[in-house]
Amino acid sequence: MVDKDELRQQFTEAFEGAEYPVNSPMDLLPALPQGPGTKFESGDFSMTAMELNAKAGGSQDFPYESVEELVDDLIAGLEDQELI
Repeated sequence: MVDKDELRQQFTEAFEGAEYPVNSPMDLLPALPQGPGTKFESGDFSMTAMELNAKAGGSQDFPYESVEELVDDLIAGLEDQELI
């Protein structure tokens, strides 16, 4: 089972180093510890940042003024796609 709070924490830690506001997914890459290969995992969920953008990116509404706004949309997008 996926722990959404754990994923939220992982996303926040990975993306909080970006310079906000961010205007596109490309603005987030420098913040990722392993670039697009940065992996997020919880329970049976495992996805790289690149996969995350491909699968849940449609739910993102750039620009984002804060990491909290971004993470909220990422979680919502994964829920909408029934990935978590």
